[in-house]
Amino acid sequence: MTLLTGDRYRAGLDDGRELYLDGERITDPASHPAFRPAVDELARLLDLQHDPEHSSLLTWKDPETGNRIARAYQPPRTLEDLRLQRRSAEFWHAESLGQHGRSPAFMASIALGVHDFRHRLEESHTGFGANADAWYRHCAENDLVLSHALGDPQIDRSADPLEDPDLALRVLEENDRGIVVRGAKQLTTLAPLAHEVLVYLSASFTQRKGEQFVVWFALPLNTPGLVTLCREPLGSAPWGHAHPLGARFDEQDAMLFFDDVVVPWDRVFLLRDGELARTGLGRINAWSAYIGHIRFRERLRTLLATATLVAESIGVDGFRNVQEDLGRLAGYAELTEYFLDAAEARATVTDSGLLAPGDTAASRVWSAEVAAGAVEIVRKIGASGLLMQPTANDLANPRLRPHIDRYMRGRGIDAEHKSRLFRLAWELTGDGFGQRQDLYEYVHRGDLTRNRINIFKRYDQSSVRERLQRIIDDPAEPAAVPQEAQR
Repeated sequence: MTLLTGDRYRAGLDDGRELYLDGERITDPASHPAFRPAVDELARLLDLQHDPEHSSLLTWKDPETGNRIARAYQPPRTLEDLRLQRRSAEFWHAESLGQHGRSPAFMASIALGVHDFRHRLEESHTGFGANADAWYRHCAENDLVLSHALGDPQIDRSADPLEDPDLALRVLEENDRGIVVRGAKQLTTLAPLAHEVLVYLSASFTQRKGEQFVVWFALPLNTPGLVTLCREPLGSAPWGHAHPLGARFDEQDAMLFFDDVVVPWDRVFLLRDGELARTGLGRINAWSAYIGHIRFRERLRTLLATATLVAESIGVDGFRNVQEDLGRLAGYAELTEYFLDAAEARATVTDSGLLAPGDTAASRVWSAEVAAGAVEIVRKIGASGLLMQPTANDLANPRLRPHIDRYMRGRGIDAEHKSRLFRLAWELTGDGFGQRQDLYEYVHRGDLTRNRINIFKRYDQSSVRERLQRIIDDPAEPAAVPQEAQR
């Protein structure tokens, strides 16, 4: 079927899945008002792949089949391949203003990582590597929109699943058809709007004492026994201006309940191998971490442009402290460019022959650390104006409009235009959608404490420690600098 169109994407969501929102079963998310704007936005982006102006950037001709597939699914073998992936992702995330954390471009890169890791999976269990490769090709050739599920439910994180098996998804049995799994997964972003879900483990959950809790697999979201529960939508409100960002870019987060779901053997990739799951987590996410930086850079650029427009609209853009804050935001955006360049400069060839970006662990920690501060800069500049803006109905009221025009205008900007600008800034930083995006930046890269500890443990301090030790042992002896350091 090759590349999706927007219409085929919409139709594909009406697949009989068991999807619930606010206690109601939703039969077709594409036609439901809570999901329709977000579905339409994804459909618009998918249609761009067919636009002659963009198709050469957003798609790639598979030499094995002659079909065009999405660029994000292309296995990169050269630096030019990797940079084409970057430019394609830059286009996608510019179109979505950096708000699509789980864009199809992001998830396709994880499917690519599973494909890259297939040889190690095959070594663990005959057939699992072939399963991984077949699933990747199925996703790429059908241009599937994917979700993934890593986290266990928040019941009692101080307890071990061996004490209470409901704490983690587990394998109940193995039979001729496949494995039977029971449990839940959170937080499955984009699940209501995706075709399939890849289930695996976050770094915190790979260290299982019970092997029955260690499993990787993929399933269509309409698989019998798989129940999807959505959180409250963030893209609509009964009054005020429209919520263009929340409506278009609310990816929806969901709980997945596995009610004794049968996973066919050809959809199982890893089973009862915690060590391989730990190793594989970094490998399969090598490209997604790179794509994630591209998305974060675009979010920073959006916050910077919004903050600048707000500052100009109220005449504070010339204030020294405001310019300093805007400069800090601009610096954040520029640093993400350096991280991307470094990932390309440090790219390495994997054991399957693909070119993977260099490690981005430290820059991912940095991104999570500065994300909240970037939002805070917009809040500081907009201040109380973010809260006090007239609604569309206020602007239409003849009694109120003269006062609004006189007292709620900006510098060189009328009250209506200013209200829409400030509403957009509020949506980015303060309302339910903005708060969700802010929380997403903090949690989606994993446990920050664990990530910092891992960086510390693997950072090579040996040469500096040797030089310091020589000084400590004999203060009169100069510490020789190794030749490689001199170079």
